[in-house]
Amino acid sequence: MAAMNRQRRRASLTLLALPAIGATGVMRGFAVAAASDGDGPRRIELPRFSAAPPGHRLPAGWTHQTLPSVERPNRFDLVVDEGVTVLRVLSDHSASSLAVVQRVDPAATPLLRWRWRVSNSVAASDLRRKAGDDYAGRVYVLFDLPPERLRVADRLKIAAARLLHGADLPAAALCYVWGTAQAAGESGWNAYTDRLRMLVVDSGNGHAGQWREVVRDVAADFRVAFGEPVPAISGVAVAADTDNSGERVEARFGDLWFEARP
Repeated sequence: MAAMNRQRRRASLTLLALPAIGATGVMRGFAVAAASDGDGPRRIELPRFSAAPPGHRLPAGWTHQTLPSVERPNRFDLVVDEGVTVLRVLSDHSASSLAVVQRVDPAATPLLRWRWRVSNSVAASDLRRKAGDDYAGRVYVLFDLPPERLRVADRLKIAAARLLHGADLPAAALCYVWGTAQAAGESGWNAYTDRLRMLVVDSGNGHAGQWREVVRDVAADFRVAFGEPVPAISGVAVAADTDNSGERVEARFGDLWFEARP
């Protein structure tokens, strides 16, 4: 019973531990590269892992977000892989994320690109079950959804959570995962909340140990998931988690950036 309660508390705080921008769209200050063609930005880079030396010092802007209900956080550091500095996440009976606050206009730059590699899939991973809410890799995209677009019940739940935990809840988010039980291309609501849509990008061990290039149209994914106009993006987070399953995984992430459609 204690373990189940821990899982429930952990899952209820999953989004609380991620950064969000309120309706005012205020940004915390750090440099982000933006390439422009004169008519607006064509590419918005999140703080680059590849521009930093290997070690435990992470690029400015990225923040380690722990979960109060999880005893063991993940370990994050930078390592050289094939001549390029990348982020390494070591998850061993643990969970936490690395997050960055960045406001992005999904109408102008809707494509999110990244590359990732995992040592192995998490055998127990299954988005249909609360106990299966563990993944070899996660990339969250958070949206600045205005409160007036939420149902009354959702507003009350979010307001209560903010009062209880003193954190700013993102009202809507997408989570791209390296799963197991579901095949690549499948999606579904998070087992704990319908404000978080899970999308399986890679699955199983068929490509474990290999770098995988990913590009997602987050604006299109949001419309399919929520059936609403797409609000501004307020932040991104990367993670792996194994606290429910007690498994171990190493995930690596290359640089992430948003860009315009061709």
